Amino acid sequence: MRALLLIAPLLAFVLITFVMPIADMLFRSVENGIVSDILPRTSAAIKDWNSQGVDDLPHENVYRNLLVDLTIAVKRRTQTRVGSRLNYEAAGISSSFRRVGRGLRSFNTEPYSNYFIHQDENWGDTGYLEQLFSNPRISAALPSSASAFRTWQTDFSSDQIITPDDFVFVALASDLSTLANDKVSDLGIDSLRTAHADIDQLSTSSIKHMFIEFDKNWGDVNLWKTIKTFSPRYTDGYFLNAVDLKRGIDGVERRDQSERIYLVLFVRTAVMSLTITVLCILLGYPVAYLLAHLPLRKANLLLILVLLPFWTSLLVRTSAWKVLLQQEGVINDILVTIGLVDDAARLVMINNQFGTIVAMSHILLPFMILPLYSVMKTIPPSYIRAARSLGATPFTAFWRVYFPQSLPGIGAGSVLVFILAVGYYITPELVGGVKGTFISNRIAYHISSSLNWGLGAALGTLLLVAVLILYWVYDRIVGIDNVKLG
Repeated sequence: MRALLLIAPLLAFVLITFVMPIADMLFRSVENGIVSDILPRTSAAIKDWNSQGVDDLPHENVYRNLLVDLTIAVKRRTQTRVGSRLNYEAAGISSSFRRVGRGLRSFNTEPYSNYFIHQDENWGDTGYLEQLFSNPRISAALPSSASAFRTWQTDFSSDQIITPDDFVFVALASDLSTLANDKVSDLGIDSLRTAHADIDQLSTSSIKHMFIEFDKNWGDVNLWKTIKTFSPRYTDGYFLNAVDLKRGIDGVERRDQSERIYLVLFVRTAVMSLTITVLCILLGYPVAYLLAHLPLRKANLLLILVLLPFWTSLLVRTSAWKVLLQQEGVINDILVTIGLVDDAARLVMINNQFGTIVAMSHILLPFMILPLYSVMKTIPPSYIRAARSLGATPFTAFWRVYFPQSLPGIGAGSVLVFILAVGYYITPELVGGVKGTFISNRIAYHISSSLNWGLGAALGTLLLVAVLILYWVYDRIVGIDNVKLG
């Protein structure tokens, strides 16, 4: 308990500021509540619709529920959110939602309120409706109208208004038209029986016809298939998009060739991160070896030079590489001056994979050198002397005796460099151009620019899983217990 209390502040800090936000972001990769939250009645009504052809549009009641949902969404100013969400899956849907949101007032829904009030004046009394829907049996039988009335009463009513808005009566018509006669009779409400008997009169004021007349896209079966496909609260659509697939109106299908970018980015990220790791080993091993065998005073001076990049901003270091590598930069100018490169054929070393590898290898090199140095400092020099005294050449003594003992440092440095490399996005963004960017750049784009957090979270989840799998493979082959920092 004492030990737990000692670490409790740090544990709480990590949970609140690190684990919980990441868990919430990863949850967004499957969360699809926008459609079901903003269009709850439409999502419920469209479940039983199965299109068999291009002219097989949803029933009138689906359009009625859509009108109720959109009326509430417009009042709450949330209709554009559902349009934007569905637009990720099928281009053009967002404009249909924006257009109908602006023109919803032109829909003539007065016949619905007039019909019910003409049947029984009590329908125009808020108190009567409140008493009616307070009955659990009535609310269960008329779920759409009960929720619509409560929403109107809670969010949009006032003391001066005694008759609900028309959308409540549209929802009531939708519920009544789906009830059988015996079910209505069992409820024992005369006003319901009277209204249900002549409910077919409202077919002349077709909401379906109003939608299609206002915007022909609402008569497109594919639009409704998209709404139905993504109306459930949870979806695998983001993960399918992250591997260049999509859940279309007829099932899972591959994206067009021009849209398949994510698998390429995942492979590029893995290959370039591995290249950077190998390059850091080749460059960092001699430096670490020199540091471990120099006198302490000189080793400390050289170690300061190794750590010096940490004292400089990452943006400054990356920008310096842009100056060095560009076609009119320092390196090209030197090559032209000494005659190795013609002035008309300067090397292209920036905005490509080469620029990303060079800049990131420089930035991540200290993360390789430090673990190597700390492990090499623990290797007794007497081992090499013993090998030499037994007849080994300098190379054989190094390769057979010294190098195997330094492998834990290589393992630790490789894990650090590789995991840091796959998650980098600032340096590839600045020097990578089109062909040198990583998957992390697309994640950053979706999180900060396109605001498609679901796709960004799915890409991040897949990247996390890929790193964990590689870590597991590394543990099976090398053994994580053999990784040491000195």
